[in-house]
Amino acid sequence: MATAPDDTAAAPAPAKQKHLYLVDGSGFIFRAYHRLPPLNNPAGTPVNAVYGFTAMLWKLIEDLHGAEEPTHLAVIFDAAKDNFRNELYADYKANRPPPPEDLLPQFPLIRDAVRAFSVPCIEMSGFEADDIIACYVAQATAAGYNVTIVSSDKDLMQLVTPHVDMLDTMKNERYGVEAVTAKWGVPPEKLGEVLALMGDSVDNVPGVPGVGPKTAAELVQQFGDVEGVLANLDQIKKPKLRENLEAHAEMARLSRVLVELKCDLDPPHTLGELVMRDPPHDPLRAFLAEQGFKSMLAKLGRESQAAEVAAQPDEPEKPFVHAEYETVITLDRLDWWLAEARARGVVAIDTETTAKDPVRCDLVGVSLALDAGLACYIPVAHVQGEGLLAEKVDQLAWQDVKEKLGPLLVDPAVLKVGQNLKYDLVVLKRHGLDLAGFDDTMLLSYALSAGKHNHGMDELSEKYLGHTPIPFKEVCGTGKSQCTFDQVPLKRATDYAAEDADVTLRLHRLFRPRLSAEQVTRTYETVDKPLLPVLADMELEGIKVDREALARLSATFGTEIAALETEVHDLAGGPFTIGSPKQLGEVLFERMQLSGGKKSGKSGQYATDVNELEKLAGQGHVIAQKVLDWRQLTKLKSTYTDALQAAINPKTGRVHTCFSMAVAQTGRLSSTDPNLQNIPIRTEIGRQIRHAFVAKPGHVILAADYNQIELRLAAHMADVPELKRAYANNEDIHALTAREVFGTEMDPQESRRRAKTVNFAILYGISAFGLANRLGLDRGEAQRIIDAYFARFPGIRNFMAETINGCRETGFVTTLFGRRTNLPLIHSKNPAERQFAERAAVNAPVQGTSADIIKRAMIRMPLALAEAGLTGVRMLLQVHDELVFEVPERDVEAATPVIRSVMESAHRPAVELSVPLGVEIGTGPSWGAAH
Repeated sequence: MATAPDDTAAAPAPAKQKHLYLVDGSGFIFRAYHRLPPLNNPAGTPVNAVYGFTAMLWKLIEDLHGAEEPTHLAVIFDAAKDNFRNELYADYKANRPPPPEDLLPQFPLIRDAVRAFSVPCIEMSGFEADDIIACYVAQATAAGYNVTIVSSDKDLMQLVTPHVDMLDTMKNERYGVEAVTAKWGVPPEKLGEVLALMGDSVDNVPGVPGVGPKTAAELVQQFGDVEGVLANLDQIKKPKLRENLEAHAEMARLSRVLVELKCDLDPPHTLGELVMRDPPHDPLRAFLAEQGFKSMLAKLGRESQAAEVAAQPDEPEKPFVHAEYETVITLDRLDWWLAEARARGVVAIDTETTAKDPVRCDLVGVSLALDAGLACYIPVAHVQGEGLLAEKVDQLAWQDVKEKLGPLLVDPAVLKVGQNLKYDLVVLKRHGLDLAGFDDTMLLSYALSAGKHNHGMDELSEKYLGHTPIPFKEVCGTGKSQCTFDQVPLKRATDYAAEDADVTLRLHRLFRPRLSAEQVTRTYETVDKPLLPVLADMELEGIKVDREALARLSATFGTEIAALETEVHDLAGGPFTIGSPKQLGEVLFERMQLSGGKKSGKSGQYATDVNELEKLAGQGHVIAQKVLDWRQLTKLKSTYTDALQAAINPKTGRVHTCFSMAVAQTGRLSSTDPNLQNIPIRTEIGRQIRHAFVAKPGHVILAADYNQIELRLAAHMADVPELKRAYANNEDIHALTAREVFGTEMDPQESRRRAKTVNFAILYGISAFGLANRLGLDRGEAQRIIDAYFARFPGIRNFMAETINGCRETGFVTTLFGRRTNLPLIHSKNPAERQFAERAAVNAPVQGTSADIIKRAMIRMPLALAEAGLTGVRMLLQVHDELVFEVPERDVEAATPVIRSVMESAHRPAVELSVPLGVEIGTGPSWGAAH
């Protein structure tokens, strides 16, 4: 019997949005060729470009499966040098040299590699890859697809639309319509006009002499296109520009045709034939075996077993058995470990040294781990005995280890895993080795668990592996009996060093799979990990310090400290130890009978912290201000002017700070050994210390500082129209706040000072009590100021409330780039702890986004400077919102706009801001003079 249709039945799931990825294969080839040293396959054919191309394509496919999950994929190649453009202009691409001789036989093998992945490999005689890509873009968008072009070629940016973007895999950046417009000054559909006017020396597109990107963009903005420019020459005021355009009008028209992409071809594959499939392993395995790519074969084998392994019940973790670790003292055994590392494709690595300072220490040995419990130690500089009786033990020569280990460390197909890997990278660089293709378990833990716990190896091992590693003091001793690691017997050294590598590998296996599941991949892969080698270079570079200037300051501070001690003792009616909080409290509140003294329940001492002393000073008690002055000078002398002299490296004459990447839970870097981030900048004394940081001869110090970046970000994130408008018009934001909150009756300078305090304090969730202390007001007046501020800028209040509520729901907050700060105390039953977490919840997204932006700028800076030919410019320091450079005097004018551009655009294309980022740049012979 027939039944009526069920109207309540679930509707079919909507079809997945089709997304076509088009890879510019020719761009991949040359990147691969220039990245890798010479390499031959078993038949003797050069295959370094083949190897690099295969690795890059494999990584792209893996990344896309893990993120975008495209439905269609193809790799597009140039068929040959000559094409229809050469018929239009015989000199088209005439400037390009022929391919290197050892690259020619690799072209067909690269196409075989693409086919081995079962990906369509497309080329058309007489046409360039760009034209084929343009045709597929036209077909796909007409059929309703989204399209991503994998390339860095500026010509292809003409194709970007709301449904078409570009992905530069080398920089891991995407370019949409807004990013292209920001880069070129015109939208993508007008980019061809700009390219025609400016020409292209690489492709030998003639363009118009004297017309660069900026001028071309301005002309197109004003006149619309090339023909519009040529039709309005009489309106161009610059005589030379007008003459050039008139004289080269036909070349401009020809150039417009040359840069136009053909969209009307009939490519050899239909869109339906570009469907992305999982590559069958047999063809890929045969190709890899034929080329001798052993590490990739091993990786393929692991992938083949992955599903089967995943289905198996978890095996108990292998125990740590120190007796199974190997001490490698022969080249044969070293060869075995390195070959096994290549075969497995992943190796944990750790270095052992004579000291904690990576710039001063000596390398003693290297440890490796290939699996849980499978680890070794390679000693290279151990000694037996001390002083004149010291003898080297049976071990390998560092030069032999270096020659064999070096190629593995730079092989992108073998993942190197370290814990606090920046330390090892600095040590290895100093000893002639580089590192490529790595993960850092400390940074993985930081991305996953910032705010939950610390990220040192011992703590992570105990928390996640249930294992307590051998303490360093048990190996090297403590106090007067402590020895350096090169004096540790080999068996004991092996137990300690190999265990470190073993722990690191096991932690990596736990942490790495969690990135995607917990949605923190982006900040790890695009911000923290790529910053690691940049910071390593900065630490190695260091900054020059004028020892004599520091000595003079120390002497001056010493004299002033002694004078202040005398004044304090006179005011107190007798001597006492000013640095003792107990004695100071008794003097202030018992001997001198000052009001307001409160004893702590734990210590039973009077509170004498900075807040208490500032309160007393505000009440007119001179002794409190004198103690504050004494404390400041004493701290500056001990922490900076004395300590910095001792920190100068005797070999380099420079101070080399260490940038800690996993300490501040908001993502900010911190500086240690010595700390160069807390030198006061707003006091004359602090500025004197900064004057001791100087440039080497023939150079200047350049300081580039984001202007009020956190306030700008708050204006964007809280969507405050008044603040956004003020920043867009380059107004004084503190004066604006003063007018809005305090009106016009108060003295303008005092009003602005208070407004500045309020602007920054609000972002930190300050209470009426805290604001009253800062401004010297009663609590009721401070609360009225806060209420007036929120009434005038309700977006700030809403942003704070929404952020705190969101944190209560999830336990964390995120930056605009996805960095996660965990705040477990948001659920604390202790009101003080809960309120602290609420203040942190408001501040962390803003401060963390600021930290992400300057990190992104630092990552891009070396390449931008190199591309501009500014190889002598060195980035030395990062201090909160500031970058400090050492610049050859001749390069200051050229370097300034490059640095400014990188910093002002560092958020793009990942994030678009509704306020501009301002960067203030100054130069001088010293850091102090650059401000």
